[in-house]
Amino acid sequence: ILGSSRGPQDISEMVDTLERMNVGILFTIGGDGTLRGAQAIAEEIGRRNLRIAVIGIPKTIDNDISYMQMSFGFETAVSEAKTAIYSAHTEATGARNGVGLVKLMGRESGFIAAYAALAYNDVNFCLVPEVRFSLKGFLKALKERLERRGHAVVVAAEGAGQEFMEATQARDASGNIRLGDIGIFLREQIRTYFQKAEMELNMKYIDPSYTIRSMPANAHDSAFCLLLGHNAVHAGMAARTNMVVGNWKNEFTHVPIPLAVSQRKKIDPNGRLWRNVLASTGQPSEMH
Repeated sequence: ILGSSRGPQDISEMVDTLERMNVGILFTIGGDGTLRGAQAIAEEIGRRNLRIAVIGIPKTIDNDISYMQMSFGFETAVSEAKTAIYSAHTEATGARNGVGLVKLMGRESGFIAAYAALAYNDVNFCLVPEVRFSLKGFLKALKERLERRGHAVVVAAEGAGQEFMEATQARDASGNIRLGDIGIFLREQIRTYFQKAEMELNMKYIDPSYTIRSMPANAHDSAFCLLLGHNAVHAGMAARTNMVVGNWKNEFTHVPIPLAVSQRKKIDPNGRLWRNVLASTGQPSEMH
């Protein structure tokens, strides 16, 4: 195991190390950034005419790698999100005009929030990066929900509603733009709105943050990882390179890394998944 790092590294030095250590197959485990790094390593290996295979294994709880039905960790993350949602629902139903607000991971793709909303039908509003929403429309719909039912649960992916916050050019160690905190933003907007409406509000904000991705893998993810590993080894032994092991319609696939990183997988706002989310939450279409 060579280890890991964040941020730009010298590709030439990496390949020098692989050559010096007589590595025959390099397995990289990670998401979009890791795959881009693997692609650069494979291309440098190709320029040197070295016999070293580079095989990617998709690891991201955001489930946002193209041409992959699923990446490992996603199902565990959705399962663990239920604790936060259950707590939010319990708090919301235990007080007059109770609101449980939950922020989940998902920078550019809201699959965790969407599937959590489908899995736990206590969610009344689901906000994802792919589908813009009207802040005014959301607050109005939330007020109507409280007037009608007396409680509500809101789940927001971390990348949702970024257009409402001041843009920043600050970046993290991996080069990702630092997002505004949609959870804190919504919490303050909801409080202000109900204060102006002179309406009682009891809100609890829950941010499980990294806990949903640091839990032990569930049974499905454990088995899935084993099978991904088997297929990755077979691919490397077959002299495949610059590819990532994938899964599509229950069949394991070999996807060229340039294709996998060509675009990010996102929720289709007009697709079946999002329509099912809207049907499950009951949030009004005019909110979007």
